Amino acid sequence: MSDVQLADWRNHALTLESEVNKVVVGQQTPIRLITTSIFARGHVLLEGDVGVGKTTLLRAFTRGIGGGYQRIEGTIDLMPNDLVYHTYLGEDGKPHVSPGPLLMSGENLSVFFFNEINRARPQVHSLLLRVMAERSLSAFNTEHYFPHMIVFADRNQVEKEETFEIPSAARDRFMMEIPIVVPNDDAIMEALVFDTKFHNVDALIDTVKPDVLQFNELNAFSSVIQKNIEASETLKQYALNLWKATKTPLDYGVKVSGVDMNRLVLSGASPRGMSMMLRAARVNAWLNNRNAVLPDDIHAVFHSTIAHRLVFSPVYEMRRTEIAREMLSGIVNAVAAP
Repeated sequence: MSDVQLADWRNHALTLESEVNKVVVGQQTPIRLITTSIFARGHVLLEGDVGVGKTTLLRAFTRGIGGGYQRIEGTIDLMPNDLVYHTYLGEDGKPHVSPGPLLMSGENLSVFFFNEINRARPQVHSLLLRVMAERSLSAFNTEHYFPHMIVFADRNQVEKEETFEIPSAARDRFMMEIPIVVPNDDAIMEALVFDTKFHNVDALIDTVKPDVLQFNELNAFSSVIQKNIEASETLKQYALNLWKATKTPLDYGVKVSGVDMNRLVLSGASPRGMSMMLRAARVNAWLNNRNAVLPDDIHAVFHSTIAHRLVFSPVYEMRRTEIAREMLSGIVNAVAAP
């Protein structure tokens, strides 16, 4: 693919970001990371309180890339089959079956949002993880495929009763965990509360330019990015050094306040995690009009691709977000960049 074509796709990607930034204000960093995940073809965990705009954000992206958007709410009584089909009594008094959220859009499913995934039981997690990995499932004696699907999921981080936390092995299947927080800007906060255009989500989503990108072309173009954006041997060694530091941060002089570093890390980043980090870094380089990965590209995605993969001692799990942020910042500062 020529540089002209790469540039053309980049312009469309930046247009998509601009369109989403108009309807979800004050979230430039999360929007850039979601754009990166879309072009790196990776699933995403979203971190944030209720009502910060996660659903609006995903609907806006879906309108911009096209394809089907489906959502399901995690509940204690949700069963795996509820993702696949619904059963109901028809007007004729007979039982009927209709497609569930996974099947409703067929092969055109583009974005699947699992809200409060930790309210669902592990059996539901298991089905979702399999679909994420294989992008297919068997139902009604038929194999159904979702070649263009990206899964987004968030967790209820306030209430702990009747929740089932995602184990570390399951978190590792997600390319990124992206925090969505209320902007610390009085003008933006005032607009979100008092500007009526933000009160009608459907009308707001309709203002996003549709089909800026073609969802069914993203897989092929993602491969083009990975092949055309280079990573030097020096850069690869730097990434390896960062990986080693996630396993034994104390060896690199990294410390976290109030934490016994000898007891902190049970497992560092996985090989899958480091591979996904490099995929995301290549996309970040491309979005910044570079044909080679720089340390800055790794830094831009390092926390979002690595933090959720770290396994800490149980005594520190309740402070996971805070500790991971401080530890990874310390690693970036301690490991010499080329």
